[in-house]
Amino acid sequence: MIKVSNKKIISLISKKAIVANKSRNIIAVAAIALTTLLFAALFTIAMSMNDGFQESNFRQVGGYSHGTIKYLTKEQCDELKKDPLIKEYGIRRVLGVPMKEPFKKFHTEIGYSDKNNAKFSYCEPTTGRLPKEGTNEAAADTSVLKVLGVEPKIGAEFTITFDVEGRLETTQTFTLCGFWDIDGVAPTGSVLVPESRVNEVFNELNFEPSGIYGTYNLDVMFKNSFNIEKNIKKVLENNGYQNDNKYEDNFIQIGVNWGYSGSQLYANMDIGVIFAIIATVLLITLTGYLIIYNVFQISVSSDIKFYGLLKTIGTTSKQLKKIVLRQAIMLSVIGIPTGLILGYIIGGKLTPFIVSQLNGISNVTSVNPLIFVIASLFSLITVFISCRKPQKIAAKVSPIEAVRYTDVGNIKKKKRKSKKATLFSMAVANLGRNKTKTVVTILSLSLSVVLLTITFIFANGFDMDKYLSLMASDFQIADASYFQVGRYAFNEQMGLDNKAIEAVKNKFSVEGGRTYGLTSSAQQAVTEDWYIKSNMLEKAPKDYIENQLKDLERDTDDKIFTRVQLFGMEDFVLDKLTVVDGDISKLKQPNTNYIAAVSSKDDYNKPVVKSHWAKVGDKVKIRYVDKYEYFNPDTGEVYPEGTDLMQVDYYASRAVQYTEKEYTVAAVVTIPTSLTYRYYGADEFVLNAETFVNDTGTDSIMYYAFDANDKDEAKIDKFLQDYTTNVEDSLDYESKETYAEEFNGFKNMFLLLGIALSTVVAVIGVLNFFNGILTGICTRRREFAVLQSVGMTGKQLKTMLVFEGLCYAALTGLFSAVLVFFASPLIGKNIGNIMWFFTYRFSAMPLLVLTAIFVILGMILPITTYKFTVKHTLVERLRVE
Repeated sequence: MIKVSNKKIISLISKKAIVANKSRNIIAVAAIALTTLLFAALFTIAMSMNDGFQESNFRQVGGYSHGTIKYLTKEQCDELKKDPLIKEYGIRRVLGVPMKEPFKKFHTEIGYSDKNNAKFSYCEPTTGRLPKEGTNEAAADTSVLKVLGVEPKIGAEFTITFDVEGRLETTQTFTLCGFWDIDGVAPTGSVLVPESRVNEVFNELNFEPSGIYGTYNLDVMFKNSFNIEKNIKKVLENNGYQNDNKYEDNFIQIGVNWGYSGSQLYANMDIGVIFAIIATVLLITLTGYLIIYNVFQISVSSDIKFYGLLKTIGTTSKQLKKIVLRQAIMLSVIGIPTGLILGYIIGGKLTPFIVSQLNGISNVTSVNPLIFVIASLFSLITVFISCRKPQKIAAKVSPIEAVRYTDVGNIKKKKRKSKKATLFSMAVANLGRNKTKTVVTILSLSLSVVLLTITFIFANGFDMDKYLSLMASDFQIADASYFQVGRYAFNEQMGLDNKAIEAVKNKFSVEGGRTYGLTSSAQQAVTEDWYIKSNMLEKAPKDYIENQLKDLERDTDDKIFTRVQLFGMEDFVLDKLTVVDGDISKLKQPNTNYIAAVSSKDDYNKPVVKSHWAKVGDKVKIRYVDKYEYFNPDTGEVYPEGTDLMQVDYYASRAVQYTEKEYTVAAVVTIPTSLTYRYYGADEFVLNAETFVNDTGTDSIMYYAFDANDKDEAKIDKFLQDYTTNVEDSLDYESKETYAEEFNGFKNMFLLLGIALSTVVAVIGVLNFFNGILTGICTRRREFAVLQSVGMTGKQLKTMLVFEGLCYAALTGLFSAVLVFFASPLIGKNIGNIMWFFTYRFSAMPLLVLTAIFVILGMILPITTYKFTVKHTLVERLRVE
């Protein structure tokens, strides 16, 4: 077989074919550009939002390092930082935390950071520099300086009082050598000092580094952010350490930066996530396919005789396929770059608008080159897939078939039946002539209907009542320290003064209640099994467990006394609790001995089964301890009062003065997040306020929660803002309106994204609808002329085409309804399993509205398109071959 070099001639034919059909190629380029625009805009928005989420997460976490290897000795730090897996590292040592005014509302950390750690933690001075070793210099963010009342000026001196390990207080003076601004998302203020100063302060306090204070935290960066946890564990393994069993000597604690979405995706990869990714990719590809396929179908249909003639002069099927593909590539060279530019611009403009609907997300327009690479690949793949069917049509057609080609699919011969022909029956028959085109058009229209309906159901299912259950009352006022989650354990100094409550009640008509917090020592008696479970000792070595249990104080039933957290709630707050089992009203009885056990909740706000040992009807023994004594369990020696137990190697405790009470569990409840201690340290129980004050002998108010009339909410919010700033600046408050704004922003973001995607897909559907009508008319021009020559009027022809359009709309509505009715309950259920504040509510409104729009278009588009065919006379149209 003789091989002929025909690449040049194929290329030439492809170019000539494009030049000969300029107007049609403009449509093809526009289709490719629109597809690329869709991909580029979606990826720009997605990656920009991802970058924004990550940036916000990093600032909440306090840095963008991939992870941290925690609480190391200097030797361990020097050893691990040399591991080849680590591309970059930074070192941090915490010196202390100021706990008193003026820092009660602003958490601040003082410590040493090297240059890299300062960079990772957004603590690089923008004015000045980091402190030098061996000096009293310090760098600080401007928020800390503002709290201290210090002007941000290099050389300014400032004094700060802080605690080391929460028990050793010291006051130190520093000279400002650098400063920077932080945004509102950052969780803490920072004061950076030389490492030499850290060591000096520890020496002054005679403190040996332990826990988070003084030990070395190694922040690490790897080659990429995928599977951070695995990489950190590999670093530990390479150096003889592990993170799986904390009871082993070589255990080292680690932290993974949850701000990286790639790492989270990798860590949570399962069959559901894989399926979701595949479904998304297929959906995006299908969307682009639906745009381009019909355009190339029209192109090949129009040039079918040209391909037939090429075949008569020896062009092979393979060469015809290459000609079609080369045309597609040439058109893509123009369409794809145009779509990339427009898509990036549109995506960049839409991102800030979408992000503005969500609080706390950084406004970032991603410049990741992957946007252009992935969008281009998706477009090219879509073009290649869309060309396959037109290529086959061009390659298989014979010269005789080309002459007779009328865009009709393979039609099987059927037995003729005598039936009166009507315009409607002719329209229905025309839809069946090319089933592929009809299915593609209906599918593209239905896709937009289904997407918009599901988006509407999704956004409409965001249940504000469920979400606001986090904030059970309209307002909550307390000491500012109470709202610093996890920073302070509730104590007498944090008690809310009644005068603040009276200030609110005297000015506004409100309904509220106090909750008293435990400031004294209380213990419960539990079984050994529960003690092991609640302290997560199940995986500990047997000898370790025995060692932990042997010195614990027990009652006569061999139950262990362990710490307990108690709430004293007035009736208003009791009514805000969710009853899992039992009757909460029993707690409202005066002088009652009833108590409620508090069940914990999962991430979906649902009670965790068996998260508390107590059940309804159980007896609970609580003892209120006034005095403990501390002793050496081995020798029995009792340590005198005032002994610094931190200097004692080994000690145990026992209650020597206490009052014991027994209660009956009336209910098992869950507490809305805002009404809890905001930290968890022991099993929790609820008493009514009167019983709590009488039995504990304390009356420190943890918070006052209250509801108000809707018309007063804005006034109360303004009043509390002024009161907690200018009258009692040690207090702070929360309002339901804050949660509502967050909720609406979250809801609106998804609604905007869904509407944007649905609109794009709807436009694609309409374009395919237009293409379908146009294809039919273009390929049937002679057929229409024949019909008119035998008596069909122009009005009848237009009516038939309108019936075709209405059939498209009707079939789209029917197919969409079937998909929506079957898919939406399943999708709603799965969303409800993921988002605890989602309630499935079906709505047919988007289905009805879009179907009505398609009906209108079904009447307008065929008539508009038909006008293009009547520009020539009937004789001229009959001469068309």
